[in-house]
Amino acid sequence: MGFQVATLWQAPEINPVNGKARSIPILNPINKYGRVFTFSWFGFMMAFLSWYAFPPLLTITIKKDLHLSQNEIANSNIIALVATLLVRLVAGPACDRFGPRVTFASCLLLGAIPTALAGTVNSAAGLMVLRFFIGILGGSFVPCQVWSTGFFDKNVVGSANALTAGWGNSGGGITYFVMPAIFDSFVSKQHLSAHVAWRVAFVVPFILITVTALGLLLLCEDTPTGKWSERQLAVQHNLQAHGVRTQIVDVPGTITDRKAGGISTPDSGDQKRIDEEGAISKAKHGSFDHEVSMPEQQMLDTARGEVIVKPSFKEAMTVVFSLQTAVVAFCYFCTFGAELAINSVLGAYYLHNFPKLGQTGTGRWAAMFGLLNVAFRPAGGFVADFVYKKSGNVWSKKIWLHSLCIICGCFQIAIGVLNSKSHSTMFGLVAGMAFFLEAGNGANFALVPHVHPFANGIISGVTGATGNFGGVIFAIIFRYLGVNYGKTFWIIGIITIAVNIAVCWIKPIPKGQIGGR
Repeated sequence: MGFQVATLWQAPEINPVNGKARSIPILNPINKYGRVFTFSWFGFMMAFLSWYAFPPLLTITIKKDLHLSQNEIANSNIIALVATLLVRLVAGPACDRFGPRVTFASCLLLGAIPTALAGTVNSAAGLMVLRFFIGILGGSFVPCQVWSTGFFDKNVVGSANALTAGWGNSGGGITYFVMPAIFDSFVSKQHLSAHVAWRVAFVVPFILITVTALGLLLLCEDTPTGKWSERQLAVQHNLQAHGVRTQIVDVPGTITDRKAGGISTPDSGDQKRIDEEGAISKAKHGSFDHEVSMPEQQMLDTARGEVIVKPSFKEAMTVVFSLQTAVVAFCYFCTFGAELAINSVLGAYYLHNFPKLGQTGTGRWAAMFGLLNVAFRPAGGFVADFVYKKSGNVWSKKIWLHSLCIICGCFQIAIGVLNSKSHSTMFGLVAGMAFFLEAGNGANFALVPHVHPFANGIISGVTGATGNFGGVIFAIIFRYLGVNYGKTFWIIGIITIAVNIAVCWIKPIPKGQIGGR
């Protein structure tokens, strides 16, 4: 059956084991799945808007006010990415331990504090310190994706992740409109000096972030089945409610060769709890509306392989250093890493090639690169889900990902070699690159939920952090090549093509893995 428009607002069909939705009620924020979807993308959008609130005003206004050199601006861009890299590494395990909702809200609230303090900056050193702590907001991407993965099933998880991340990433483009507009309003209508106006402007993202974080905490759930701490018991209840008696509490955390005979038996306390709550489990967890029909073996595979657990340190390290993790991590290094670095310099690049456009004009054109995430990143996820549905094989998602990355690399080389002074040529090439780059981001996190799904927080954190690492590396190249932006673009393109060719042969799923297929 093809796409039905009504699924955009109707209550979705539900996986009977884990309670995940089989469609995305995008236009229904009342439904709990639609509500989580809405807060996922909007929360990340607010985080991204504040994270990238400095670059639109750095090129002229803040540079002049703080007497910054071009190298100091470049260093502040790099430092902002380093902080996010560190936070994403921590946020992944935190999602598995405390749940993505709490981790998400924590990132937003912690990042809101330095945002409110932006007006206190009066030197290059102060700018770098502040942008380091504002970088906490970039770490919210990891819980955004883990939360989305926890509410949407494999048939639509690529689309859900691509939409939440794509619409969220558009904050990087919106900020190029919002921050100059707020600044101009304070100068022209409130008659504030430029020195004061840019500082007051940062109060707006602080308010938006704080309100969003509180709404996320108060109005949404940890998982489709209830509290994060009870997710495994909830799955056990659902199996029992559907006549499946195998015990899966304390799902083993091994990565390969997880045989049915290796299923852990719950201890006496867990078993007593299951028995005592058996009478209500069907009512509470085992009676989702609109359940999809699923054979018993598929229900068991879902329970054994796709319930997030707290893996041991050894198991976590095996996930981190597996070849499958390397694929999604290094592909994200190229796509999201390039996006971050380009977001930071695109306005300056346009101003260098088209000085007549000025700060506001180049800012608006630079904003288009980020805003295209609204359509292009979801497109990557939609196509990934489509080819997976048609082929029934995760390889189809992987091939799609590498194809996007390699073509993106070709566009980057073209931009760098031509270094065009023609508006239509430059903006057209950047738009073409944006499609393949941003669709590649979406395709990447359409593949991530299939790889080690029992440790989705860890693999999401590593992948997200590696994307930031790519942003740091590419930003360093931009920094040392100065205004020779074209050369940096073609260097990034060559790296992207080389990395994808190097990892294209690796199987998308580890041998013996039960879940995620």
